[in-house]
Formats: sequence, C-alpha cells, structure tokens
Amino acid sequence: MLIGMTFAVLAMLCSTAAAVLQADAARQGGRTSAVLARPRFLGGCAMDLVTWGCLVVALQYVPIFAVQATLAGAIAMTALYARYFRGEWLRPVHRIAIGASILGLALVAASAGTETKESLAGHNTIVAVLVGALVVLMVATLAVARSHRPWPSAVLAGLGFGGGAVCIRALHVSDGVSVSGLVGEPLVYILGGMALVGIYNYARALQLGDIATVTAIYMVVQVVVPGMVGITLLDDTVRSGFAWVLVLGLAFVLYGTVVLARRRPEKRTPPRVA
Repeated sequence: MLIGMTFAVLAMLCSTAAAVLQADAARQGGRTSAVLARPRFLGGCAMDLVTWGCLVVALQYVPIFAVQATLAGAIAMTALYARYFRGEWLRPVHRIAIGASILGLALVAASAGTETKESLAGHNTIVAVLVGALVVLMVATLAVARSHRPWPSAVLAGLGFGGGAVCIRALHVSDGVSVSGLVGEPLVYILGGMALVGIYNYARALQLGDIATVTAIYMVVQVVVPGMVGITLLDDTVRSGFAWVLVLGLAFVLYGTVVLARRRPEKRTPPRVA
C-alpha cells in the first residue's frame, strides 16, 4: 500500500509539471496542431509518460480510484500556479468549488477497499467495452471541434486519460499477460488511443480556458469515471461500511465540477498608480 501511494504522489507531481508546461505552450495561441508541436508541450508529454510509468507501479498495489484521487491533487497545485504565476483570478465561489472537488476526491480515496474481488467481466468483454468507449470519444472529439467553451474538451481529456488508467488496471488483473505478450495485447493499443484523445483534448481545452478550471474538470472526470469502472468491471472494492463516504465524495465532486464548468476565465486588474 505504501509503495503504491508513494508512486501515486510522484504521478501527481509529474502530472502537475506536465500541466504547467502544456498550458504555457497553449498560451501562445495558434491552431491545436501547432500547440502539440511546441517544445514545451512535448516536454509536458514527456512528463505525462513519467506519470503513466508511476501509475503502472501504483496500480499494482492500490485500487484505481484511490490512485486517481491522489493524482487529482494536481487540481490544487495548478490552481495555486494559475493564481500566483499567471494572474488568473478565482472568485470565492470557484475557490470553494476547487476545495469541494479536492475534499470529494479525498473522500473517494478514503473509501477504497484494500481487499479484492473476482473481476465481474472477462478479458474480451473489457476489451470490447474499451474499444467502444474509444470510438465514442473519437466521435465526440470531432463533434466538439467548433465549441468555444473549454469544459467539453476538458471532459473528453479526462475520459481519455481515465480510459488509459482503466487499460493499465485491466492489464494488471488479466491472467497470462506477460511483457513479451504485450505486443499482441489489444489493451496496449487501446491505451495508446486513449492517451492521444486525452492529450489532444487537453491541449484544446487549455487554448479555450484557464489552467485551474481545465485541470480541475479533467482531473475530476479522470478520477470518478475509471473509478466506477474499476468497481463495476474489475476487482476494485469499496471499504466495508464506507459506501456513504463514496457517495458523499461524489456529491462534492459533482458540485465542484458543475460550478467550474460554468466559469469564464478572469484576470485580476492591478490597481492604477497615481
């Protein structure tokens, strides 16, 4: 458990660094394809790869929604960065929303059980579900291409990265999957597709919105959705007697996400000097 949470915290720190680098690249403007090719964005992608590596280790020891909830600590860190280094002003209601999201995710993490159950779905079923999800995400990415609001792309980014986490978790609970067998493992290629969906939509969301809001929305989605998949299809469990904690955490998360999704970026205007 300690090893898993240590790597989950490292993943959170790397994810924050990636978000900062990618936000700086997106801040320069231009088409999304141009943003994806900028050195800072590529550096952020490299940090994302380190994040994935830490997640691979963490998910061997800790349930998926506990790992993802720890990863979501990046919400607070990017909000502080946006406030003190980029001058992005947060109204009190938005600070409360971010705080509610963090509290909710902490409650979700606290409800994670240490025991495991038998997976409710076979390998082929999990692959089929994830392939279907990837196709839907690709179609949705095209559908929101003309939207000027950041939250649709932020949600799709969270679903993409969250889907990748489900792929990693499914690999851990699958029998007979070896390193040499990964070449023929469909989950590996689905993971790549999910990562591309996540990276593209995150870049686009950062072009349309501020880093604090975008990261909060995509992190919440990245935690909650795969966490529920882990409980429903894989071998993750909720701690005995903590179902109400999970529900309460999800309620806080939902409140924070809805408030942040309606937010428009603001910059604090410095006072004029007489």
